Amino acid sequence: MLFLRMQKILRSLLLVIPIIAISQSKDSLFIKNGIDNPNMQTTHHFGIFSSRIQQNFKRESLNKTRISFNYASGNNFQPFVETHLPRDPAVREELSQVIWFQRRFDFIDQETTPADYYNIVIDAVIKEFRIDLTFPIAKKHELGINLRSYLITDGSYPFSFFTSDETIEWFHSNIAGGEDPFGRRFYGLNEVNFSYTDRNGNTLRLDKNDFFIGGLEINHHYYPTFEFNKTRNLYFNFGSHIGINMSKFNPSVDIGISANALKQIKFKNKNELDIAAGASLLRKNIIDFDEVIDLGNNSFIASLEADVEYTKYTQKGNYNAFGLNYQIQSRYNKKEETEYYRLLGDFSAINAGWHNGVTRLYVPLSNWSIIYTYGRKNFKLSLYVKQDFSVNNAPDIQTGINISAPLTKD
Repeated sequence: MLFLRMQKILRSLLLVIPIIAISQSKDSLFIKNGIDNPNMQTTHHFGIFSSRIQQNFKRESLNKTRISFNYASGNNFQPFVETHLPRDPAVREELSQVIWFQRRFDFIDQETTPADYYNIVIDAVIKEFRIDLTFPIAKKHELGINLRSYLITDGSYPFSFFTSDETIEWFHSNIAGGEDPFGRRFYGLNEVNFSYTDRNGNTLRLDKNDFFIGGLEINHHYYPTFEFNKTRNLYFNFGSHIGINMSKFNPSVDIGISANALKQIKFKNKNELDIAAGASLLRKNIIDFDEVIDLGNNSFIASLEADVEYTKYTQKGNYNAFGLNYQIQSRYNKKEETEYYRLLGDFSAINAGWHNGVTRLYVPLSNWSIIYTYGRKNFKLSLYVKQDFSVNNAPDIQTGINISAPLTKD
C-alpha cells in the first residue's frame, strides 16, 4: 500500500511540473551551477545497506537551501550460487592451479578440509526513495543531509515498466541477447527471492513489499577559489562524508572523502559543455553498533566517475541538458579469494550468469547513464536510465527521476 501511494504521488508530480513550467512568466536567463546530477547510486544488493558517495560536479556552493526528492528503480537478478573458501594453504594452492569453473564441486568436510562458506540469490526490483536537504553553511561551504529508504518489489507492470523482468526479457528475445540468456524465465518472471547467508552464518532475507530505512548521509563540500577558476573555467571541490546506516542488517557508521573537478566550455550562443571527473574513498563500518552482515571483506570502497553534459539555454529563462555519465566502483570482496574459491550453482539449467552472484563481488562494478535535465531558476527535473554493460545484473537496468527546488524563491 505504501508503494502504491508513492507511485500515485510521483505520477501527480509529473503531471503538475510541466503545467507549472508553462504557466510561469518569462524569466531572465540564468547560468546553471555546473553539473547538478540526481543521485545515481545503484540499487546493488550490498550497496543499499551501506552509504556510498555521490560525486559533486557543481561549480560553487549553493546560495540558498535546496530540497531534492529522488526515486530509482533497479532490476537485480543473480541465481542461487554457493561458495566454499578452503582455509588450508595447501588446498588453496592446489585449487589455484585449476581455472575456477573446472574446480571440483565435491562436498567439503569441515574436519578434513575446513572452509568458509556463503551463498546468495538475488531476484527483485528494488525501489529507492531519497530526500536530500542541502544548504550553505559559510562562504564556499555547503552541507547536505540525505535520507534513503528502499522497497523490495517483484517488478510487476505498470509500476516497473522499464525495469521489469518482462521488459528485459522481451528485449533479450526480440532485439539482443537471445532467449533467456541469464535464466529469468527459467526461475520465473516477476518473482522476489532475496537471500544471503554470509561466511559467519548470518542470514539477510527480504520478501516482497519489505520496506526499510537504509540510512542517513551527511555530506560537506568545500569550494576553494584559485586564480585560474574564472580565466580557465576550471573548478574544484572537496568533500567529507559520514554515513549512518540504520537497517537491522548493518547498523554502523561509514566515513569517506571525495575530490571533484569541473571544466566549463562556453559557446557564443551562451550554451555550454561541461566536462567533469571525480574520485572518492569510503571506509565501511568504521563503527558497528551491533552484529552486522558481512557485506564484503574489503573495508574500503573506491569509486571514479566521469560526466559530460551539453546544456542548451532557451529565451524563456530555462535550459535543457543532456548528459552521459560513467561510474566504476571497486570490488566488494578481496580479489585473492578468486584464486581458490569453489562455486556451486545451477550452471546446467541456464545459458550464462549462474555464477554472477559471487564472481561479480570480486570485480569492479561499472555502469553508464544517460541523463536529461530540464531546469529553470526555481526548480529542476532530471530523468536518467542506467545500464550495466559488464553484465553483473546488480542492477541490470535502472531508471530514476529527481525533482529539486529551493525552499525560498527570489
